[in-house]
Amino acid sequence: MDSYGFELFGIAKNGKKAVEMYQNTLKKPDVILMVHRMPVKTGLEASKEILAMDKNAKIIFTTADKSIKQEALSIGAYNFKEKPFTIDRLVNNIKKL
Repeated sequence: MDSYGFELFGIAKNGKKAVEMYQNTLKKPDVILMVHRMPVKTGLEASKEILAMDKNAKIIFTTADKSIKQEALSIGAYNFKEKPFTIDRLVNNIKKL
């Protein structure tokens, strides 16, 4: 997303790593793009842990699994993007934060 003026913080290959990355960094990312279906921990599990550490974390779910939309939003996700979506829609949501 460099061409949009964003800096990529990192990529976690599983939910456990996402939590560890968030926990172990001093400068927190402005936005977390979270997918649901990941190994070790799901996106919902990882999001719950991150939000328990920092209730101000901004998480945008990006997943094709619309069955988890209400739960994602109820645990504190800022937004839910059902795949497929355009990069412009995602960029607009990030900029709103």
